Amino acid sequence: MTTAFVYSEGYYADIGAHVFPVKKYRLVYQQLRARGIIHYNVVEPEPASETDLLLVHDPDYVRDLIEACSTERTFSSELPISKEIMHAFLLVAGGTIRACEEALQRDCAVNLAGGFHHAFPDHAEGFCYVNDMAVAVRRVQNQRKDIRIAIIDCDLHQGNGTAFIFKDDESVYTFSIHQRDLYPPKQDSSWDIHLKNGVGDDEYLGHLERAVPAIMEKFKPDFLLYQAGADPYEGDQLGDLKLTIEGLKKRDELVFSECKRHGVPVAVLLGGGYASNTDDTVTIHINTCVAAVECFG
Repeated sequence: MTTAFVYSEGYYADIGAHVFPVKKYRLVYQQLRARGIIHYNVVEPEPASETDLLLVHDPDYVRDLIEACSTERTFSSELPISKEIMHAFLLVAGGTIRACEEALQRDCAVNLAGGFHHAFPDHAEGFCYVNDMAVAVRRVQNQRKDIRIAIIDCDLHQGNGTAFIFKDDESVYTFSIHQRDLYPPKQDSSWDIHLKNGVGDDEYLGHLERAVPAIMEKFKPDFLLYQAGADPYEGDQLGDLKLTIEGLKKRDELVFSECKRHGVPVAVLLGGGYASNTDDTVTIHINTCVAAVECFG
């Protein structure tokens, strides 16, 4: 099997009563194992190092994270902070790094977490302390000079942190399709599609059918990082888009088929997902994993 999966039990941390269902990582892993999709193709990540974090984040902020300190830089998060929570974030960031490394060797890898695209160099935002996406991209750039990387962000919320971090980097193309009238305050990605409330499968997929091939043909990436958020779903508690579970599966299939058609390796992150019924979020994430395996083996 070509597709690798990256997972650690340490992705789970107790964040108390919260809309963010951290248990989803474990549930996705367990169901993938039960279905025989995960077996010998799962790899365990190492935590991202301080050196890794410093590729993106400011030294004072990195110190806050490593020491799990509540400061003006971490207080802007909507999560509590503790050593356990920070260890989970470091593991997730390490998982995204590992997924990128595996994808460059195998064509596709999925981190069963990740996509914390709101974190800025000097502060937390939303549910994001470490911008694992940006850290992993910087690691790839360090290892492969002149590589061109596209970020396709299909989360409900704009990837504002990644847009800001890479705004002056012409070797990284940031694309975000998201609900317009919703957190966060928007940054300028290379290409933003700001959707009105109530957009469903047909309009959403129509945008992607035009955008993804255009990015492949005009930017010509050597590598793609795909944030496959489950939160555009019609049953999500935090948004007002109306995509169905089947529509989200078609979204994933579209992205993967374009990657394969153009010979572009892809690392996949599960992103957000806050459905009233957590089982729906888990199903959407599993469908992403299945679509990856069906496309890349």
